[in-house]
Amino acid sequence: MVGVLNSAFGYACFAALLYFGLHYALALLLATILGVAFNFKSTGALVFGSHDNRLIFRFVASYAVVYAANALGIKMMAQIGWPPYVGGAVMILPMAVLAFFLNKRFVFNYG
Repeated sequence: MVGVLNSAFGYACFAALLYFGLHYALALLLATILGVAFNFKSTGALVFGSHDNRLIFRFVASYAVVYAANALGIKMMAQIGWPPYVGGAVMILPMAVLAFFLNKRFVFNYG
């Protein structure tokens, strides 16, 4: 449920920023920044049982990787004619899986 909430929040930010005319890469960057702020506590506490605020730096680094992969995926879809709204929607599931793996392996698995 946390992943669904976080994904919905991130995509809503992305779609709204596209609607207001931002280029998809900038819209994605701003949505990712907003998502990091929104997701850190919900993912850490509710998914991984962590309340360690020192992990924010690892969390931000993992989302930098997610952003790069997401931007590349949307760019590739745009090159074949898919609008950014569709590309962003298609990338939700693969990016959720990537984010979960990075969070599990590199952010919250520090013990």
